[in-house]
Amino acid sequence: MKIGVVIYACVTLFALLSATSKANQEDQLEELILSKRLKNKLLTSSWEEKDVSKQQYYVSSQEGLMQSDKISAFPGQPYGVNFNQYSGYVTVDPNAGRALFYYFVESPYNPSTKPLVLWLNGGPGCSSFGYGAFQELGPFRVNSNGKSLFLNEYAWNNVANVLFLESPAGVGFSYSNTSSDYDQAGDKFTARDAYVFLINWLERFPQYKSRDFFITGESYAGHYVPQLAYNILVQNIFSGQTIINLKGIAIGNAWIDDETSSEGIFDYLWTHALISDETHSSIDKYCDFATDNVSDVCVSATRKALQEKGKIDWYNIYAPLCRDTSLRNGPPGSVYNYDPCSDYYVEAYMNNPDVQLALHALPTNWTHCKDYNWTDSPSTILPTIKDLIRFGIKVWIYSGDTDGRVPVTSSKYSINRLNFPVEVPWRPWYSGNEVGGYVEQYKGLTIVTVRGAGHTVPSWQPARALILITSFLKRSAPPASPWP
Repeated sequence: MKIGVVIYACVTLFALLSATSKANQEDQLEELILSKRLKNKLLTSSWEEKDVSKQQYYVSSQEGLMQSDKISAFPGQPYGVNFNQYSGYVTVDPNAGRALFYYFVESPYNPSTKPLVLWLNGGPGCSSFGYGAFQELGPFRVNSNGKSLFLNEYAWNNVANVLFLESPAGVGFSYSNTSSDYDQAGDKFTARDAYVFLINWLERFPQYKSRDFFITGESYAGHYVPQLAYNILVQNIFSGQTIINLKGIAIGNAWIDDETSSEGIFDYLWTHALISDETHSSIDKYCDFATDNVSDVCVSATRKALQEKGKIDWYNIYAPLCRDTSLRNGPPGSVYNYDPCSDYYVEAYMNNPDVQLALHALPTNWTHCKDYNWTDSPSTILPTIKDLIRFGIKVWIYSGDTDGRVPVTSSKYSINRLNFPVEVPWRPWYSGNEVGGYVEQYKGLTIVTVRGAGHTVPSWQPARALILITSFLKRSAPPASPWP
């Protein structure tokens, strides 16, 4: 087949899966997958490499930095904030001048007894601060004026002390003084720097060194989270440095296997009445997601799927689109009604000089995502997940069931490849007196769906997301029966 046909097929597929012209977390994932196909860059089948071994990582004195990182208040912060907040930079490479930005919020309820949870957004190259903290599970969300905040009563710091990391360098407020660092960005580079960040951050906040530690995230964090967890396990054994008390990982709408995830997309389209039987049949018959061999018939079928599905929000197929990107002085926002234009409010807020001053951030032209020429991205993370489970790490994969980009079908197909025995069969779980989703438990792994949630689960279903994370931290399945 001519190379032009392959490129055209990939561009068609990319167009099919793109929802907006504004670069965001989901668009970054599209671009990476397209890049891998164009470069025939499926890489290795496993992320673990021999160079992840015994070595000493950079650790510096952090004395006095915790108090200097404390946030007195955010501009436009609502009344009633009863928890400590911190933000600042942790140097991960002093020679390169590379530093990662974090935001940390303690629980208002007995923080000394609560676990430590790290949250990572995906992309690759998108901000855990702008997305995770201010549009999903953090204590605040931004009003439509782009200047003030309102409380999220379902924030995850109700049940944990939550750490948000902007990674790798170049994302959000994180930076490097060595521009070539941005050309090295990839899975290994990101996992290594995240680990160096953690062992230094724990020196800055030593009271959390022995705390139960969990890693959570979504989307391309289906790579970030297991890879960082694996690195922690290896370094706990070999490094002789800080022992991180890792207990489990939870990843939402997670891209963890290229082949099954791609296949699951089109099955989801079909089963949700977004494409015709004929189009789905053609894709099923002529599109081989295990290779880069894209036939003319596959190109035609994916192009037709684009026409059939129409203009919808691909990341929550039942959600409204953002129609007005301007800032406005409307009523305070509500956590019960997620605003699809929130990206614009957050970006305006983060670029307020007073906000950056309150955050102890360097003056920055802040954006949600940074484009990279991503250097390494394995086609599957399933072997890494298997290794984590073998070492006793609890793994949850959860899925908002209205996401069409990394849909529940993709998650189920990927998990099925692990061939784990079912220990507790599929059943509904409850949020109050309503079904919150469904859960199935395998040996070492749990899959949970969240009813009515899109790609960013805590944005669309914050109450159900809080029940989910509470159950995960307690190492128990979500409620099996209704409750008042």
